[in-house]
Amino acid sequence: MLPETLVRDHTIYACVMGSRAFGLATDDSDTDRRGVFLAPTPLFWRFEKPPTHVEGPLEEQFSWELERFCELALRANPNILECLHSPFVEYVDDTGRELLALREAFLSRQAYETFTRYALGQRKKLEADVRVHGAPRWKHAMHLLRLLASARDLLRTGHLTIDVGDRREQLLEVKRGEVPWPEVESRMTRLAGEAEETVHASPLPAEPDRRRVEDFLVRVRRASALQPDPYDEGVQGGMGIGGVGQG
Repeated sequence: MLPETLVRDHTIYACVMGSRAFGLATDDSDTDRRGVFLAPTPLFWRFEKPPTHVEGPLEEQFSWELERFCELALRANPNILECLHSPFVEYVDDTGRELLALREAFLSRQAYETFTRYALGQRKKLEADVRVHGAPRWKHAMHLLRLLASARDLLRTGHLTIDVGDRREQLLEVKRGEVPWPEVESRMTRLAGEAEETVHASPLPAEPDRRRVEDFLVRVRRASALQPDPYDEGVQGGMGIGGVGQG
């Protein structure tokens, strides 16, 4: 089965991410699409396993197989957690709705470590740009500030909100290079410090609810196993995501 077929016929959830989801879109912003597909269980019985992720077939489109997506979400991967909270859902079926209902099960104080580690790596890249080119990539600096604020607020409230709201213009000023780099560094340091001060008193649990997520995955795999083998002659895939909107 071609990877594009898995995305076309077996997607359970698809959304728009990036600047459009964060409330930071401008006229020249791309449309970043992310999704989750459920590879039919019979494919795992063969020597050649289905892919854990697929790029395309549309431009700026990337999808994960459900199990891989859940694994990354349980590790509090920032990009994955944010996908589950996109305000722009392009497609969702019944299994996708079950996945979205598990959003809180993935959240834990582990987010502090993963968000902080990711942010530190991105900050080092920005500092390298300043040393080499005299200025950072301002768009990346903007998104790092957004991520740091998102992590702080997640730890404070126990809820992940990805739209920047009334911080939009302040962040776009950074993107346009209108804020001096020392001031941007100062904001990054302050946000990281506020997250650190919050983590121990966070309402989030220490660990994600791995058992709940695993039970969901096993149940979905078992149901898929009862469906016809997609390699059998004449068997077609699922409904697919032929259009925008909820399935």
